Amino acid sequence: MRIGELAEAVGVSTDTVRFYERSGWLPRASRRDNTYREYGPADVEHLRLIIDLRRLDLPLEDAARIAGWCHSGHCSDSTAELPRMIEERRVEIADRITGLQALDARLAGLLGHLGRPRRSLAVLDGPCCEAADAVVGAVEGGCPCCSSSLVLAE
Repeated sequence: MRIGELAEAVGVSTDTVRFYERSGWLPRASRRDNTYREYGPADVEHLRLIIDLRRLDLPLEDAARIAGWCHSGHCSDSTAELPRMIEERRVEIADRITGLQALDARLAGLLGHLGRPRRSLAVLDGPCCEAADAVVGAVEGGCPCCSSSLVLAE
């Protein structure tokens, strides 16, 4: 099968196939007399495994290494290493979720401040508007509209 057929069978672009081949993550295809790449069923399965591992958000190098082990008869290495890689990804995802929840809480607080009427006079050399004032304060960890030290007049 030619490169377009391989790409279609796996659901990627021909550029992706060429990139994986150039990078050494997909074995180099044999060439016909007319210089077209020729791929076989093993190439389809190899590339499909890499793509499926990438869809699990494994780094490309790890996905390619697992696929390489599988298709070169080192299944025990894949079987031993894949659970560790998956656990690492789960820890990273849990950390990202925690960070995103904290960011969501900060954004919710900021949104609440942006809807409040301004309670202080503008401070010289301060933010140019209420929105900028709220953002700068939220990023710095303080709330400019609720801080008693910044309130000059009600």
